Amino acid sequence: MSAIAVSAGAPLALPLEYLAFTLGREEYGVDIQNVQELRGYDTVTCIAKAPDFMKGVVNLRGIIVPIVDMRIKLKLGTPTYDSSTVVIILNIAGRVTGMAVDSVSDVLTLTREQIKPAPTLRAACDTDYVIGIGALDARMLILVDIEKLLCDTLTGPTEKLAA
Repeated sequence: MSAIAVSAGAPLALPLEYLAFTLGREEYGVDIQNVQELRGYDTVTCIAKAPDFMKGVVNLRGIIVPIVDMRIKLKLGTPTYDSSTVVIILNIAGRVTGMAVDSVSDVLTLTREQIKPAPTLRAACDTDYVIGIGALDARMLILVDIEKLLCDTLTGPTEKLAA
C-alpha cells in the first residue's frame, strides 16, 4: 500500500475500506479491519468510578467487553439510545472494545485521491486521531485512527475493567 502525504509532510499508509458511522450530524469512518462485529445497543453493567464516556461492560460470548460512548468521548452532546444505536465491536491490538455510535451506514472503499489530508487545527483542539477526510461527492467522512482515539481507554480504565 503506498503512502499519502499528510499536512505535517510525513507519509502515512491509510487503509482504503472504512465502516461509516454517524455521531450527530457528522459521519465518521474507521478501518474495517478493526471491526469484529456490529450489535444493537443493549443493557450494560455499570462500573463505579469509570469515566463518563465508559458506559459499562457487556458479556460477549464469555469475553467482558467495555463499551465506550463515542458521543460522550468526543464531547458531541448527550447521547440517546434507540433502535438505530449500534455498538461496533472492535479488535484493536488483541483488545476487544465496544464503541456506541448513533448509527452505521455502510462500508466504503475509498481511492487514495478521495482521501484528503486532515486539516491542521489550533493546538487547543485534540484532533490527532483524525487521519484524513474522505470526500465522496457531497459526503465528507472524518477518518479516524481508532487506536489513537481510544488510546487512553485501551490502556487506562478499560484494561482494568476487562481484566
